[in-house]
Amino acid sequence: MDPIELADALWTGAATTLDNHPVTAIDGLGEVTEGVAFVKNLANSAVITTGDGMLVVDTGHALTAGYIKDCIRGWTDEPMTRAVWSHGHVDHVFGVELYEAENLERGLPAPIVHAHEAMPARFERYALTAGYNGVINSRQFGAPVDWPTAFRAPDRLHASSTSFNVNGLEVLCFHDKGETDDHTWTWIPEKKVLCTGDLFIWASPNCGNPQKVQRYPREWAIALRKMAALEPEYLLPGHGWPVIGRDRVHEALTATAGYLESIVDQSLALMNEGARLDDLLHSVAPPRELADKPYLRPVYDEPEFIVRNVWRLYGGWYDGNPAHLHPPRERDLASELADLAGGADALARRASEVADRGDLRLAGALAELAREADPDDASVAEIHADVFTRRSESASSTMAKGVYRWAAGHTQGSGGGHVH
Repeated sequence: MDPIELADALWTGAATTLDNHPVTAIDGLGEVTEGVAFVKNLANSAVITTGDGMLVVDTGHALTAGYIKDCIRGWTDEPMTRAVWSHGHVDHVFGVELYEAENLERGLPAPIVHAHEAMPARFERYALTAGYNGVINSRQFGAPVDWPTAFRAPDRLHASSTSFNVNGLEVLCFHDKGETDDHTWTWIPEKKVLCTGDLFIWASPNCGNPQKVQRYPREWAIALRKMAALEPEYLLPGHGWPVIGRDRVHEALTATAGYLESIVDQSLALMNEGARLDDLLHSVAPPRELADKPYLRPVYDEPEFIVRNVWRLYGGWYDGNPAHLHPPRERDLASELADLAGGADALARRASEVADRGDLRLAGALAELAREADPDDASVAEIHADVFTRRSESASSTMAKGVYRWAAGHTQGSGGGHVH
């Protein structure tokens, strides 16, 4: 389905993000309005033509940038004059070299890439942690990831905001923290077009991601309300599909802001009362009327993980449980509990019983203890794999599914091993 048609179907409920994942679905190019197109990919690209040079907001992943360029070239042959990278995640910042080569053949200067001033530090961190990022992204997405260590540097860096013209078309860029500390959202007043980057993704905001660095939910909500005040008519997100129409765009932005604000406010209220992280995790939830919105379903991240990021941002890593301040080695604790239970196999059997009655959280904890206590026991490994397979099947978010599949797969010997 054309991405513009699918966007309307998703909004009205004729389609759902349970069947059309906002991050993985690839739907090609759709024309949003005159001179504005949108490429739906692993990460999206927004294309704005001016008659003598185009602007592209986000240029794609190294594996998909060629496809994105082919989609664009099927719509316009204008050279790329400028690009904006909404943030430094690797699915947004590759492919400019394809247009540089094209411009060189035409005798034109290379495109100028705009980005926030924190982006080079992100690229440096990625090079330092390439192995770690390869592991966590393989686990998250269930496929081997060869993490890049070399990145094209942006040409123009901004702090809080910047503006420029593309053949007379005014482009405004603003920085706000959100999913990242280097985020830029782009506003084109003449077109009433807003490019949010990953501040809107047709899912519960990716603000808790368990395996990634700090995210900023309060600042994220503030940014969304800034955008809404501009009264955009077209919202082109970093993932997911366009939102078209002033009323729909306003609702999408303000509802997402309210969703984040509620989680932050509830979490801080409990923290200020002296609650433990465990108390927050089992009591904080977004309002049902917001959680039920078709563009806020927890298909990628989920609100419980956002709560953890609020705690990490405002409270540090200590969760309030004194036993966790200087904890024993996990294998030592598991062995002690297995001895009390009558062996690792007894713990594993209990995990299976608990899973059968539907308490997969408790079953997962017991199964992991059993495996830690005796990682070489084949029957324990089999139960561990079964429990975490069930956990994966019952999970809604990409984040949780990836971790649980990885746990089940490793138990079954699919590679990687368990590091003690």
